[in-house]
Amino acid sequence: MAQPLAGTVVVDLTRALAGPHAGMMLGDLGARVIKVETPGTGDDTRGWGPPFVGPEDDPVSTYYLSCNRNKESIALDLKSDDGAAVLTELVRRADVLLENFRPGVLDRLGFGTARLMELNPGLVVLSISGFGHDGPEGGRAGYDQIAQGEAGLMSLTGPGPDEPQRVGVPIGDLLAGMYGAYGVLAALLERGRTGRGQVVRTSLLSAIVGVHAFQGTRWTVAGQVGRAQGNHHPSIAPYGLFRCRDGAVQISVGSEGLWRRFCAAFGIDAETPGMASNPERVANRDAVIDAVEAAFAGYDAAELLAALAEAGVPAGRVRSLDEVYTWEQTRSQGLLAEVEHPVLGPVTLPGPPLRFFGVGADGAEAETTGTDHRPPPVLDQHGEEIRAWLGLPAVRPA
Repeated sequence: MAQPLAGTVVVDLTRALAGPHAGMMLGDLGARVIKVETPGTGDDTRGWGPPFVGPEDDPVSTYYLSCNRNKESIALDLKSDDGAAVLTELVRRADVLLENFRPGVLDRLGFGTARLMELNPGLVVLSISGFGHDGPEGGRAGYDQIAQGEAGLMSLTGPGPDEPQRVGVPIGDLLAGMYGAYGVLAALLERGRTGRGQVVRTSLLSAIVGVHAFQGTRWTVAGQVGRAQGNHHPSIAPYGLFRCRDGAVQISVGSEGLWRRFCAAFGIDAETPGMASNPERVANRDAVIDAVEAAFAGYDAAELLAALAEAGVPAGRVRSLDEVYTWEQTRSQGLLAEVEHPVLGPVTLPGPPLRFFGVGADGAEAETTGTDHRPPPVLDQHGEEIRAWLGLPAVRPA
């Protein structure tokens, strides 16, 4: 069956991670994503490593592989007449254009918003910046760790308020890409009603603030400034990482019913003074942690997880990434994609996080998720093919 975005053409002018991640999400949904790269060097991430894999004379960055599946590549110098001519034809045929240049760069290249909409009134443009396209600091360059700090995320992450930590993946970039793809889909839906395209804008700052969740309203409504406090939840107890005899497990006791069930299973008095309700347990978190870890002290992690499961208490272990990717549950959810790379041969990539199911007249489900993924392209791999599709000469003019 056709994928949801089959027939949709996306021109991806982005580099690094936020924009490429958005483009990959659209490609995973079946869009034709044409990645426009700088001749000679390509996307910045082609040089980000180690690790690199493959032959010494043609190394491939695993960072680049993480965000560019299901795309084609063409190398264009957008400052040249040839590059501008090819991009013009791409814009005319595109449904979506992605860009994460510093504000004003596309205008200087001759492809400002007015020009893009003149070429293609139905075009949806996704523009991702570091801190927004306007405002007193709208022109700042955006890099993930800087944005994690500026947008407050690092102040909420780490063992304590004096030891801010970045999240272990470039979460600001990834969230900006996710929000961007979400905005593109909304704009395409509206275009179906109006016939007109529009510009969708987001930023690393916006994306991180957009996921502050209860920590945001904790400040905006209650006037409390959240701070990092390690592996325990600021508003629920017990909820976090607890030591046992040979390691640690995580539990989530998110209701009073679960608290009573948990206590019954592990010999804790649910009505202990200072622990009878969630607000009391949060106020006395250290005492709760001590009581829970005392109850867990006689268990190895494996038997503790079994006991928690029997009691109906949500729990889990902390897995390393190799354990995640060899876990049968991960594989069962389609989270590994096997592709044939033109340099590396068969490789396994982290797969798309969405699955789709059709429902027949009898109510039975049949999975329709696309599983035929394209490998991240080598630089300019599809240049001649794309030029031919545009009706342009295969050999660039001198």
